[in-house]
Amino acid sequence: MESDSSGGLRQTLAAAEPIRSWWWVAIAKKVELAATGRIMKPLFLSCVLAVLPAFGQQASIALYTQFQHEPPPAVWGALQDEVNSIMARSDLRFVWRSLSAASGGEVWVELAVITFKGRCDVAGLRPHSPNPGPLGWTHLSDGAILPFADIDCDGIRSFIQKLLLTVPAENREEAYGRAVGRVLAHELYHIFADTTRHGCCGVGKSQYTVQELLSTVFHFEASESLALKRSKIHAALERALERAAISGGATGFSEEHF
Repeated sequence: MESDSSGGLRQTLAAAEPIRSWWWVAIAKKVELAATGRIMKPLFLSCVLAVLPAFGQQASIALYTQFQHEPPPAVWGALQDEVNSIMARSDLRFVWRSLSAASGGEVWVELAVITFKGRCDVAGLRPHSPNPGPLGWTHLSDGAILPFADIDCDGIRSFIQKLLLTVPAENREEAYGRAVGRVLAHELYHIFADTTRHGCCGVGKSQYTVQELLSTVFHFEASESLALKRSKIHAALERALERAAISGGATGFSEEHF
């Protein structure tokens, strides 16, 4: 996902092959090794979570997050609320977990690992908006979409800062958090719908304007919501919920702030 000089946002992905088996673990580890030269311990832990047996599986989708710098509570809360609001229209709800605090004993219907790069705050805003380059991206290997995404918090702040300065100071963290959440929701669409295609409008389209990132309301169009509802992940989640209802177990839907 990239910003451009016209005030937009663009993401280009190669054609993806359908994948949704637990064997993506080996592929994902290779991607991280190629990108960083090493495999981070928290990443390895997240892979372990994915390959555990399905006994005791929670009927939820987990988002494991890691930050280079911890965000202010207002930014973090607005980010989560925005992602939850956008994805709830497709009947996808998430359990949020800190990757560094992962215990290794939880099993999920599906998970994604999100890395937030830079500072996710509104300090040091300036009255100009340069072209910062990519704002978010999803990992691929041999054309297959992997459940790993990176979000460039510095790039998003730089892209929207001129207009963000017109927002009352007491509301800036919330507005910025919503913008970051929209970039994340776009990446989650690619991951959970297992698609490289973009919509013509809404969160699923290939380019965003600064105004769209800072608008009060911004959602997927009907076609992208339908793609998420028809995804293999959605079907697996429904089956897990049915099993939980039959066994009398909890759904596992919850939120965790850190």
